[in-house]
Amino acid sequence: MSTDFVIYIGRQALTTAFLILLPVLGTGLVIGLLIGIFQAATQINEMTLTFVPKIILMFLVIFLLMPWFLNLMMDFMVEIFNYVALVTQ
Repeated sequence: MSTDFVIYIGRQALTTAFLILLPVLGTGLVIGLLIGIFQAATQINEMTLTFVPKIILMFLVIFLLMPWFLNLMMDFMVEIFNYVALVTQ
């Protein structure tokens, strides 16, 4: 097992994690920004107003994209297991 191989596996792991987290965190960012603009425009300074819509929409995104997330994780794990099989031979 070379250094390049370990770097490749680490890069693949980080890419997979980034692809899984990006839609969820992006949703939280956009909703937080929209609610922040709404609060600034209406001068409503309720701290809990930002959390409930964010949580609901982030769970909705996770629920809707769960098959894609699982597919990404399974592809990554199959690739890892294939490399383990090659290294142990």
